[in-house]
Amino acid sequence: MKISRIFLCASVSLVAAPGLYAADAIVAAEPEPLEYVRICDAFGLQYFYIPGTDTCLKLSGRVRTQGEWYDAYNPDSDFGTLWRNRAELGIDTATDTEYGPLKTNTVLRWQTKDTTLQEKLLFANISLAGITVGKLDSQFISYTDYAGNVANDDVIYDGPYELNQLTYMYDAGNGFTAVVSLEDSNSSDNATYFGDPDPAATHDWVTSKADHYMPDVVAGAGYKADVWELKFVGGYDSIVEEGAIKARIDVAFGDFKVFLMGGWNTDGDKLNNYAGTNLASGACPVDRADCGWGDWALWTGFTEPISDKLSANVQIAYTDSKIFAGTANVQWRPVEHLLVQPEISYTNWDAANTDQVAGIMRFERKF
Repeated sequence: MKISRIFLCASVSLVAAPGLYAADAIVAAEPEPLEYVRICDAFGLQYFYIPGTDTCLKLSGRVRTQGEWYDAYNPDSDFGTLWRNRAELGIDTATDTEYGPLKTNTVLRWQTKDTTLQEKLLFANISLAGITVGKLDSQFISYTDYAGNVANDDVIYDGPYELNQLTYMYDAGNGFTAVVSLEDSNSSDNATYFGDPDPAATHDWVTSKADHYMPDVVAGAGYKADVWELKFVGGYDSIVEEGAIKARIDVAFGDFKVFLMGGWNTDGDKLNNYAGTNLASGACPVDRADCGWGDWALWTGFTEPISDKLSANVQIAYTDSKIFAGTANVQWRPVEHLLVQPEISYTNWDAANTDQVAGIMRFERKF
């Protein structure tokens, strides 16, 4: 019996042992599923999904450094060499909705002139179903694709930049497009150009913006075919109560591209937000309007590829007020996303009886 009890106790111990040791066992936790960044190709290149969301994100930007010799916009400039640096960061988002893509566009800019650092919220806007609200360049210049492929493309003023707006863009999908925009000229960098810098001034181009409450209006339409594109756009300055109209045609002969753009001012004796001037007030004789368009302005230019990495660009502009501006450059891209651009400009202001020769040497890396 004693032996039987010993055997029974040993058996019970063996059966109970696994339960006793189980309390001390270490169980590894299940690993969390790893979500890699996924490419989002529904909205174009460079977009990727923000992990855990259905929103796509694109990061882009540029770094630019350039030397400048004199100033094509200012006959009074007397500096021998001025060096500028600029950095921009672009942040774009897009999400698909039942009304189409919901997008945002933000561009931040930092730049130096001599030792001064300038910071700016360049663009900040939201778009959905063809409607865009927020800050971007005026549709008067962006809808017509600005001017030529040169740095000094707006020595002859072609419209305001960086302003708040409410815009509707229509695209028929067959080459026809149209745009209507309500724009706030007070939010533009050009806002002081056509305001009242001197309350005692009596020139007819001076108009006070103190009681500004109505937006400016821009409207345009265009058509694009295989090798040519034609666009018209008009802008109305609600303060000056005048405006301007531009028409532009682009034609491609193979790789050779040429454009012609003309503008008409509703009152050649006045400046307005859409037919103004980039020349400082003190540089014009008697009346600053002498350095605007007058009744009309013309721009033309071309791009000629020389090789896969090299191209030449020329732009010429002239106004009814006898301002001539010519610019030529060479754009060299030794590797992808890197630009080296020497440029030379000549400007003549007949009313001010003065001229200027200016040069730029630009280096720019985009990403």
